[in-house]
Formats: sequence, C-alpha cells, structure tokens
Amino acid sequence: MDIQIQNKAKDVSLFKIAKFKKHIRKTSPHKHNSYFEIIFLTKGSGSHTIDTIEYKIQPPVVFNIRKEQVHFWDIKTEPEGFVLIIKKNFIDNCIDKDIKKLISELSALTCLFPNNTTVIDMSNILLKEYESAKIKNHQVIEGLLKALLAKFLESKIVSSPKIKCSSIYQELILLLSNENELTNKVSHYAKLLNTTPQNLNAICRKESGQSSAEVISNYIINEAKRLLLYTDLTVSEIAGKLDFKDNSHFTKYFKRNVGDTPIAFRKAND
Repeated sequence: MDIQIQNKAKDVSLFKIAKFKKHIRKTSPHKHNSYFEIIFLTKGSGSHTIDTIEYKIQPPVVFNIRKEQVHFWDIKTEPEGFVLIIKKNFIDNCIDKDIKKLISELSALTCLFPNNTTVIDMSNILLKEYESAKIKNHQVIEGLLKALLAKFLESKIVSSPKIKCSSIYQELILLLSNENELTNKVSHYAKLLNTTPQNLNAICRKESGQSSAEVISNYIINEAKRLLLYTDLTVSEIAGKLDFKDNSHFTKYFKRNVGDTPIAFRKAND
C-alpha cells in the first residue's frame, strides 16, 4: 500500500500554529515529509498510532511527529488543541539557537503529558500573536515558541505504548521504543528477554512476518533518520551512537535500507 503524503505546510513559509481541527476523527496512514509537527491535545479521546505503535489519547497530551514517520488517528470524541508546523529553514534561521536544541530533544520523544494549565495559556498566547500580527515579529514568535518547547520538555515522561505485554515480541517492541541506546545485535535483545536469538527470530517471524534483525533494523533506521534530520551530529558520531563499529559499516547499512547514503539523505531533506 502506498503511504499518503500530506502537506499541511504548502502555504506555510516556515512556521505555523493553528487550532486542531475539530472534525478530524479517523484518518488513513500518512506522513508529512517536509516538516516537524507538534500536536498538543487538550480534549478528546481515542487513539493515535505512530509508526505502528498505538498511543491512547489522554489529554493534555503532546504528540511529536517527525519527517518520514507514518501516523493516523482514531478519535472518538470532539478534540481540541493546537497544531504546530515547523520547517527546517525556520529552525536553521532562528536567532535563538537554543530552539534547534529544544526541537532536537523533543524529536526524540513521541508522547508527553504536560501536567499543568500553563502550557495551554502559553499555546493560546503564541497562537494569538501568530494570528494577529500581519507582519510577524520573529523575535516575539521565537521567544514564545522557545518557552513553550521548554515547558513541553519539563514533562519528559514518555508514554508507554498501549500494548499488553503478553508476548516476547511485544516486550521487544517496548524495549526498542524506550531504549536510549539502540544496537543492531539480536543477541543483545534476546539476552534482555531471557530467550535465545533463534527463538526470538522465530517469534518475530510468527508475530510480524519479519525476522528479528528486520524488526530491530526498522527502529535503528528510524533513529538514524531522526539524528540526521534533527541534530548536528556527524555521520561518524551517529554511527557510534547506534553501535556500529565504524562509519563505513553504518553507511552501507543505511544505504541498503534507505536507498541513499546518510549524507545524501541529510542533504535531500535540508
């Protein structure tokens, strides 16, 4: 099945904040390949699936959707909230360089739960400033955005995927979703799950139709893409962070899975 690509930012120069559309309920799987999207829901119920992992909507909740990630909604009650669309050129041209650092940190966190009403007030102030100013005051926009991003990051309690861990396969998915240090070693995860690499491979094939190496690879490639798109780490630094023995090994691995070298992928998404 071809994944639909939506482009909410086609009429957006670099940055946009708007109210979340109340009529949105069910959507088909799609991705946004030209911008980073932050969705802050203050009301609503249902679920939001991002890269095959289902998250229960429990407002107030923040969802961060990176370029290349596939997601879809199944919203049961009328939603309220905010949508922020941020293009790379906006990040690169920000006067305050801390904004790039904040977005890099935020891009590593799929789901957050702000625990006070301050973030709602700050979101409304940023929205009012964005909508009311015919000529945007970039310093004001950046200042308000920086404060809001920092407030989101105060609640670094990442949502656990709403999966009942009734199988080794589901436990593997949780490990891959929450582990800060990914590694391309089936034996590493087999040991954590108290099983053998052979058994883990058989379980993955039965549950997903993929080998354990392929399941792990999906998460490694997604994290590699995130680091290439949202950080200034060199390819060598990313290779080391993802536990590859050298830059050459990582480059070959990435190209085999993505079709481009890491450098070409980064340039194509500048």
